[in-house]
Amino acid sequence: MSGTSYDGVDVAAGEFALDGDTLRLRPLGHRELAYPDDLRAEIGALLPPAATTIEAVCKLDNRLGDVFAEAAAVGVELAGGTADAVVSHGQTVFHWVEGGRARGTLQLGAPARVAARVGVPVLHDLRSADVAAGGQGAPLVPAFDALLLDAGTSPRAALNLGGIANLTVVAPGAPVLGYDVGPANALLDAAARRFLDRPCDVDGARAAAGRVHEVLLARLLAEPYYAAPPPKSTGKELFHAGYLDAALADLGEPVAADDVLATLTELTARTVADACDRHRVTEVVAAGGGVRNPTLRARLAALGAGRWRLRVTDELGVPAQAKEAYAFALLGWLSWHGLPGAVPSVTGASRAAVLGSWTPAGPPFGAPTPTPPRRLVVAS
Repeated sequence: MSGTSYDGVDVAAGEFALDGDTLRLRPLGHRELAYPDDLRAEIGALLPPAATTIEAVCKLDNRLGDVFAEAAAVGVELAGGTADAVVSHGQTVFHWVEGGRARGTLQLGAPARVAARVGVPVLHDLRSADVAAGGQGAPLVPAFDALLLDAGTSPRAALNLGGIANLTVVAPGAPVLGYDVGPANALLDAAARRFLDRPCDVDGARAAAGRVHEVLLARLLAEPYYAAPPPKSTGKELFHAGYLDAALADLGEPVAADDVLATLTELTARTVADACDRHRVTEVVAAGGGVRNPTLRARLAALGAGRWRLRVTDELGVPAQAKEAYAFALLGWLSWHGLPGAVPSVTGASRAAVLGSWTPAGPPFGAPTPTPPRRLVVAS
């Protein structure tokens, strides 16, 4: 799995076994493989609102395919040397949304290169089937969250803090709800690159040293996306460096780097906390890169104090940094068995779609290899 932060690939290997109506996951290990600096720059140069060329897209697609192939090889090692299938989400480079409706989505990562490297079928392009069914194509992780969380007697939420913050709400007697809340690390990382010349504000240290700029915060909170009802999805098509530049330019005065980072941390914490309060959740189980930011975690915990408590998925046996990778492994298991992976109440699709396209690496799903034909006869 590589998310909207495009900082690297999270690899996870898992073994699934169905026991009645309970699916058991045995985690076999996970690894983080960082993108080299030049690859991050190549991805960033292609993302909206930048202009690009088909040549650049083709080259990046195949370069990413080699990176994911190496990641898949690591995953097979984690699995003990053999695997039935690989799920490769790819790197999202565009999520086309018009008038609140997703029209298309594009992930790069040359799955044929992955299949050639590991020699097993590869599931990819997981979002398009849901978009074709009228859905947002995102978020898809709620299928995992809905199985993992037990609503019990009160609503609970699963929170992913990646480039974008995604929330899943599981409540007694209600359909699963999930949507993209807004930016988590997307604008924070953009500010770190702009002001610190670093990919991120490590441990939120510079944000902790700054003060929230209330006028800038109010300008950012006025973004119409936050008031739009779910289902909804977003990405760096909206929350990118140029978006932040425009907000800063509107102020007409310079803002110190630490104060920008403090304000963006507050933006993420405030929008997530508002969503949790809106759904009256009693517990939030978090995962993703943002949980490694103690400044953000502390602010979220403070905003939820007295209403909901903040936990991490490690407490449920799922490593927070590998949760999305394990979630896509689950989606692969579902697709392998012809079961839908998207949740229509989350994405807004007209039906629950079986996700992804398969790139084979030999006979499909272990079918015997026939003798190669030597001629073709056309029947009358």
